[in-house]
Amino acid sequence: MNKFALSSVFALSALAAACSEAPQQTEAPQEPTAAVEEQAMQEEMMTETAGLTLADVAASDLRSDSNKARDAFRHPVETLEFFGLEPDMTVVEIWPGGGWYTEILAPYLKDQGMLYAAHFPADSSSDYFNRSRTAFAERIASDDAFSAITMTEFNATAATEVAPAGSADMVLTFRNLHNWYMAAGEEGLQTAFSTFYTALKPGGVLGVVDHRLPEDRPDEEMSSSGYMKESVAIAMAEAAGFELVGSSPINANEMDTADHPRGVWTLPPSLRLGDEDREKYLAIGESDRFTLKFMKPTTTQE
Repeated sequence: MNKFALSSVFALSALAAACSEAPQQTEAPQEPTAAVEEQAMQEEMMTETAGLTLADVAASDLRSDSNKARDAFRHPVETLEFFGLEPDMTVVEIWPGGGWYTEILAPYLKDQGMLYAAHFPADSSSDYFNRSRTAFAERIASDDAFSAITMTEFNATAATEVAPAGSADMVLTFRNLHNWYMAAGEEGLQTAFSTFYTALKPGGVLGVVDHRLPEDRPDEEMSSSGYMKESVAIAMAEAAGFELVGSSPINANEMDTADHPRGVWTLPPSLRLGDEDREKYLAIGESDRFTLKFMKPTTTQE
């Protein structure tokens, strides 16, 4: 036997002896730490809610029958899906009013996301604004389904922080642009879009829905009718730095001419004319609306 073979035999023999003499080590099972248990609970909770769809939330008992009845006109599930809403997002809802959309957004975002409700200014001199904000605060305090909400405020005539700068994945505003235009003209829209841009992360989405004024109508009608030209909304958003990435006919209504005695409030649900031509306006339904999806660019062009 050569030296190499002999040394190999000795090495294998020594290894075998060492293995046979070494005691077998087994670790006793350890109790899970509090941190591990907490993580497991969170993962279980997320698994349970992962299958919760927007349709599930929209059909829940949290919403009143009267609010659900308007889904046929407002199409909340389809609208939010078009904007790309996901349950783990940080979302800002601008001027939520009585919480029609909040009743869908809050429970959907409750376990994985966050919702900022930027309501009317707390120091407003408007009795309507104050009553609405107070009622909203009481509503969200009444049910754990709204626990993901942080109330902030938005003012179209002054700088406000609707959410920490660069924190939001999505900003949503439903049927509000006309209010800011009626209150402060283009300056009101400039303030709004600038505020939304600041709140969003790069790549964040701005979803906008509002009553549509036909493009061939005088701009002056936007000052009192409650309708807004789609081209104006797009131009003002782009001037603030946004990119238009999509539009949808989800909320269109070809029966609405946008030419009514009391503006958009002639139509349901307001029906400002009372019983006068009531059936006519009920047959038209809620307004014709544009639905626009903007994005804050991921890179700033120099």
